[in-house]
Amino acid sequence: MAHVVTPLDQPSNYKDSQARVDRSKQAELLGKSSTLYIGNLSFYTTEEQIFELFSKCANAEDGGGIKRIIMGLDKNTRTPCGFCFVEYYTHAEALACMRFASGTKLDERIIRCDLDLGYKEGRQFGRGKSGGQVRDEHRQDYDPGRGGWGAQAQRLEIERRREVEERYADAQDGPGAVAGGGEDWKDQGGSQVENKLKRGRSPDDDGEQARMAQRSRLDDDMDINRM
Repeated sequence: MAHVVTPLDQPSNYKDSQARVDRSKQAELLGKSSTLYIGNLSFYTTEEQIFELFSKCANAEDGGGIKRIIMGLDKNTRTPCGFCFVEYYTHAEALACMRFASGTKLDERIIRCDLDLGYKEGRQFGRGKSGGQVRDEHRQDYDPGRGGWGAQAQRLEIERRREVEERYADAQDGPGAVAGGGEDWKDQGGSQVENKLKRGRSPDDDGEQARMAQRSRLDDDMDINRM
């Protein structure tokens, strides 16, 4: 029966992918580590929430407790990206809190806790191409607690929208495009109609005006003779 349940204090399978240590050295470091790696956090979980949960099994009055919390950050935006490190003063406290918190819910998410080889500066930043964690780079599901769709799916959607906008712009500028400025078109059309309604001048118009002027002068002369 003792072999059915895996001991919670066994060396963790979690390992920093960039750590340059062999398995024997890893087991040695984990055997005295006082640091926990916390994964599957919501992007919106605060440091205060983490402290409240992970201080349950620590005893600050006896010189222990949480030494510090290092939030995992997107390397581009410097915003939380779903993981953190919790450092304790003693290895025993780290083990106790791992047993207590691993597999429990925080912000409606099942979190994962593992003993860590030890925090080093720079490990707080995500290693994905988009700046966050690698696990969120190729994620195909929609997870509102971790920024919605995976980074790759978001990039594809942005590219698709850009292509649609470019095609729409080309259609507006290409043959058969609808002319803009309805008022300008109306003014031009009105002028054309007005010009069509007006008859152009002809030589006959000039002759008729000359005859009318001569007739007017004759009428004036006759009036003078009568007087």
